[in-house]
Amino acid sequence: MLHTWFDPSFLLVEICAATSVICWLLSVVTREYSWVDRIWSIAPVAYVWVVAAQTHFGDARVNLITALVSAWGARLTYNFARKGGYKAGGEDYRWAVLRERLGPVGFQLFNLTFIAPFQNVLLLLIVAPVVAAAQHAQPLGLVDLALGALFVVFLAVETVADEQQWRFQEAKAARKARQEAGPDFCTTGLFRFSRHPNFFSEVSLWWVIYAFGVLATGEWLHWSGLGALVLTGLFQGSTAMTEGISKSKYPAYAEYQRRTSRLLPWPPR
Repeated sequence: MLHTWFDPSFLLVEICAATSVICWLLSVVTREYSWVDRIWSIAPVAYVWVVAAQTHFGDARVNLITALVSAWGARLTYNFARKGGYKAGGEDYRWAVLRERLGPVGFQLFNLTFIAPFQNVLLLLIVAPVVAAAQHAQPLGLVDLALGALFVVFLAVETVADEQQWRFQEAKAARKARQEAGPDFCTTGLFRFSRHPNFFSEVSLWWVIYAFGVLATGEWLHWSGLGALVLTGLFQGSTAMTEGISKSKYPAYAEYQRRTSRLLPWPPR
């Protein structure tokens, strides 16, 4: 259990606040707005390691959460890096769309409120169950191991989905270079059963992390679930925006929407 003098909420909030300011300043200076995207897979890992270190790695549940989140972070960092996300100019294409929609002033207000601070707060909230676990130390049980296995399943599904999407985009780029016709978006593999299997898995694994907090506290409704709840809502909005862009570019996307589940994997119609 954490020492009584250690308040993880205070320390992590300080780190989160500093990170938010740095991301905002970098966006203003560089005119690139994907700085939070670049730390999306890094900040949560740093947070859980800070908490684990404060327990002197003596809490089995905290250690398990730390290992799982670290695996998630390593995989996502690799996937983001190979897509050029860490290179100059590697900005999320959706920010350009929003800049056009909101205008210069509106977008800067959006950056000041949502892109830099809100997203950083969310990155802290999704790992809040590790704080709950550290504050309510309980012996590790079979349910913890089952949750760990479920997390690995969702992580594996997300990995496969991202790999299928990566290979499709690489093949699409090669066809474009050869001026050959072909499908504009991926509808095979896991994408036959869900239009966004990677999104579904991402949200699901953070609900698994919340379940660890439930085990630690014995409370089904706990403040540490706020991160998973907000992330679920954010992905709903993000998915709608992504699909709106795809539908405007590819008329055939409407038919794909009609026959394929949006998030939850399901047999196609």
